[in-house]
Amino acid sequence: MASYKLIFTGPTGAGKSTAISTISDTPVIVTEAKTTKHDPSHRDKKTITVGLDYGIIKLNEQEKIHLYGTPGQERFDFMWDILTEGGLGLILLIDNARTDPLEDMRFFLKTFASFIEETKVAIGITRMDISSTPTIADYHQALQAFNINPPIFDVDARSKKDVSMLLQALLYALDPGLTEN
Repeated sequence: MASYKLIFTGPTGAGKSTAISTISDTPVIVTEAKTTKHDPSHRDKKTITVGLDYGIIKLNEQEKIHLYGTPGQERFDFMWDILTEGGLGLILLIDNARTDPLEDMRFFLKTFASFIEETKVAIGITRMDISSTPTIADYHQALQAFNINPPIFDVDARSKKDVSMLLQALLYALDPGLTEN
């Protein structure tokens, strides 16, 4: 049986848990804890991921993709290295309504730089319906400093179509010779 492992990361509230739940063929395993009033980055979130989110996409009887979501808070960064071990690629979700989403992207690209060098990354920008700036063009400009040109999309983490498109873009970046059967 062939198994593949993809990692979802990004800041708290970017939609990692939601995206995994949206495309998983199995009930998602989550490790959530109540948020505290002392952390304004959570807005109206009642819980945050403290360990991981885990779901599975069944490609066929013999193949499946394991989906792992990292905690978004830096205080749980010890999980990031654990979860990326053996990973095939990275999906980075950025919440466009946060205070400085471009800096969030820079932070996660720097933090996961060695993993991205070994694999690939695709970037999904969430909540663009709430905040239209920065634009996708602004993100592309910021990416020039990293000398990478990953696929980047405006996505709704609740939309199976959007999350599937992001996942397919990552898989295509990993192997441009892939075709649909």
